Amino acid sequence: MQRADLRNVAIVAHVDHGKTTLVDAMLRQSGAFGAHQELTDRVMDSGDLEREKGITILAKNTAVRRGELTINIIDTPGHADFGGEVERGLTMVDGVLLLVDASEGPLPQTRFVLRKTLEAKLPVILVVNKIDRPDARPAEVVDAVYELFIDLGADETQIEFPIVYCNAKAGKAAMDPDSVDTSPDLKVLFDLLLERIPAPTYDESHPFQALVTNLDASPYVGRLALCRIRNGRVKKGDMVAWCRHDGSIERVRLSELYMTEALERVDAPAEGAGPGDIIAVAGIPEIMIGDTLADVDDPRQLPIITIDEPSIGMTLGVNTSPLAGKAVDGKAPGTKLTARFIKDRLDRELIGNVSIRVLPTERPDTWEVQGRGELALAILVELMRREGFELTVGKPQVLTREIDGALHEPVERVSVDVPDDYVGVVTQMLSLRKGRMETMVNHGTTGWCRMEWLVPSRGLIGFRTEFLTETRGTGQLHHVFEGYEPWQGELRTRPNGSMVADRRGPTTGYALTNLQDRGSMFVGPGVEVYEGMVVGENARSEDMDVNPTKEKKLTNMRTSSSDHTIPLIPPRQLSLEQALEFIREDECVEVTPSDVRIRKVVLDASDRGRHRSQQSRARAASS
Repeated sequence: MQRADLRNVAIVAHVDHGKTTLVDAMLRQSGAFGAHQELTDRVMDSGDLEREKGITILAKNTAVRRGELTINIIDTPGHADFGGEVERGLTMVDGVLLLVDASEGPLPQTRFVLRKTLEAKLPVILVVNKIDRPDARPAEVVDAVYELFIDLGADETQIEFPIVYCNAKAGKAAMDPDSVDTSPDLKVLFDLLLERIPAPTYDESHPFQALVTNLDASPYVGRLALCRIRNGRVKKGDMVAWCRHDGSIERVRLSELYMTEALERVDAPAEGAGPGDIIAVAGIPEIMIGDTLADVDDPRQLPIITIDEPSIGMTLGVNTSPLAGKAVDGKAPGTKLTARFIKDRLDRELIGNVSIRVLPTERPDTWEVQGRGELALAILVELMRREGFELTVGKPQVLTREIDGALHEPVERVSVDVPDDYVGVVTQMLSLRKGRMETMVNHGTTGWCRMEWLVPSRGLIGFRTEFLTETRGTGQLHHVFEGYEPWQGELRTRPNGSMVADRRGPTTGYALTNLQDRGSMFVGPGVEVYEGMVVGENARSEDMDVNPTKEKKLTNMRTSSSDHTIPLIPPRQLSLEQALEFIREDECVEVTPSDVRIRKVVLDASDRGRHRSQQSRARAASS
């Protein structure tokens, strides 16, 4: 049987190709906003971090009405670090809108989301967006998408996809790229969606089944489980069977049942929800993603959601710096400092984020957090610091595997767009990181070149900052997990050492004036520092202990140069992501609600010296 009045579709694309903007236009043209409502751009990106960074982090659903037809739309993240959100979103839908930029074409994350779509055997509608760009090249982009389908092993039915051209910002779509400007709205896209995305199917004789794909919380009713109903019907107050991961089954009553209408959750109608509907249910405080809600008399569990394994890990623990829990430079300290607070917060994150893992370490106040990439882990730390936590965060490390008795490491597919003048320097940088070039294409007369590389994941930790510096901020870099390859030997990706403070106290302009000739500084005058804190980057390869608190000696002798002032170069203010990229194995990042500081793991200079001596003796003995 089919639900002709319903369509479930996910919008997938590379980051910044216009998914959320297209959802905005679909909502506006379906009358989802009242006349009195303020219209906000990227209305689906509701989180503070999503708005600040301009990316979608969490998959969200909305419902659009076109006459008698209801279209449930899942807006998925475009960044591969949040791939778990994409995979969960695809379990809720029957088809996919694949968005591709009319100028940039398919990029690594396009490959990632399309691979997941093809694995799920979902039909695809290709939407070539941003057709209004002056450098749009729709014909070449469509050819590149066909090549991508073939490269990913699409079968004959999957590769016969319809194509629609779109200007999501203006809310226009057409079947021909030259007709988009004259199109009044997105009617062509809505009609194609109705025609090509299959209606939800179900077995009329099958008992009730629904798979939990996401979790949310309400201050009034507690934890909400977001589900897609596969078979049967359910309504508020029904008794259902809760099938857990471990195979146990418990009878529970649904205290609330909600459905989505535009951007709001509303109470489900009296007759309840049926097959294909996406619902939110309350009344099960300990329900988890991947659990099944089933008929109480005939409980049948659905397959548990499987997602890709983590590829990056980092340690996260209690802030052990001398400034922990203290107000510094007039800034309020964190309020959550203890290991118990941190462990409780990580446990809560595990409930709703299936992409990460938390493992114990040798120390009781430190844990290893594993995820898809640096950005996913940095987002978690950023959320925690905004909640009042103080943390010590270690250097991100790749997670290796042993395959057929040999050590293997994760490898990323890297896509680089740079002006032709920087091809040489980018090639040199990626070659030093054990990368190998796959393809290189010149964009005609534009003066730009696109290269695709396969690079070990550990070679990309800290690469983005150096890449932007060397390309004067003009280059574009995207990468996505490709697979595992044999370990490729030692890498030295950061050529410069650190300037490390050798004592505690406030920095002085006099000391920084002398130090800024040795490298770039991370702190300005009047900043409280401590022994072992990294205050700058040394121009040479080795670390250097410095005194940034040195004051000028006062005398009663006057000279012609005594009043001569030397201007201080403004310090480099590192963000959390930049700090995590910068640090070496013997360094970590101190994160508080108001500050991000880099420090040595071992603060005492003499202890660090003894540790280095032991390491060098061990290396000499092993060689």
